[in-house]
Amino acid sequence: LNCWSESFGICFYALQNYIIGAFKPACNISITFSDGKTRKQVPLKKENGQTAMVPLFQSQENIAGKISIEPVQGKKVEHNGIKVELLGQIEMYFDRGNFYDFTSLVRELDVPGEIYERKTYPFEFSTVEMPYETYNGVNVRLRYVLKVTISRGYAGSIVEYQDFMVRNYTPPPSINTSIKMEVGIEDCLHIEFEYNKSKYHLKDVIIGKIYFLLVRIKIKNMDLEIRRRESTGSGANTHVETETLAKFELMDGAPVRGESIPIRLFLSPYELTPTHRNINNKFSVKYYLNLVLVDEEDRRYFKQQEVTIYRLADTS
Repeated sequence: LNCWSESFGICFYALQNYIIGAFKPACNISITFSDGKTRKQVPLKKENGQTAMVPLFQSQENIAGKISIEPVQGKKVEHNGIKVELLGQIEMYFDRGNFYDFTSLVRELDVPGEIYERKTYPFEFSTVEMPYETYNGVNVRLRYVLKVTISRGYAGSIVEYQDFMVRNYTPPPSINTSIKMEVGIEDCLHIEFEYNKSKYHLKDVIIGKIYFLLVRIKIKNMDLEIRRRESTGSGANTHVETETLAKFELMDGAPVRGESIPIRLFLSPYELTPTHRNINNKFSVKYYLNLVLVDEEDRRYFKQQEVTIYRLADTS
């Protein structure tokens, strides 16, 4: 009985190792960029919540490098062809796993055959059009990825991914008008506010002033908020998510008629992205300056104004 038990244990152990081995990849795939040692690396939050450092590109750049495929010791890799794809994809979180490709380029690396030892393939995608920036939002993400596929029949294809990030830069706008508006509650409150510009780059400073023309309610405090509004989907299926990214106290206490309050808000400490308008008919990201007044009975009065955020060259 003991011998039978020992034999059964050995067989079970062998079977377990066979099953584990059957699900191990037949080879290791590595993707390297030709300028990987000199190109700027930036953090990218992955789907699993972890952060990885990935290379940074912008539209119209060349993306080139090498792909190495090394069979696991003692194995060979039979395949029906090897290819690399450069993909720009949008994924809606309510439809996880389904990607909408707005960029799709393919390079065939090898014809059907067998790989017995480490093999390296160069690749290049020249002056790639990457019109949209990488974006990770509340309900949507836009990503760029290199996808290597070793096609196999019954054994199942082997796939490896390499993310990279894209940022695109905008020159300063030739026209950047100030924002001037009046807000009032009849016979109770009348204020004017002014912002120096309507378009701001990511490291800019919002400068403005608020004038109190009529004050007949007891205002306790006043704040300026930066809000990001992400819209996904379309029509009846549109979903809007609003985040308050910054809250800056402008005033603590009651103002009097004729008083003016200066505004000076630096944008660099906040995690902003450029404004995205109707990206591939899938999503939009807009920014608003929200002026909030709170009276002594905790009633809130607010006025919201959309502003454009852009990425100026040489800003991170």
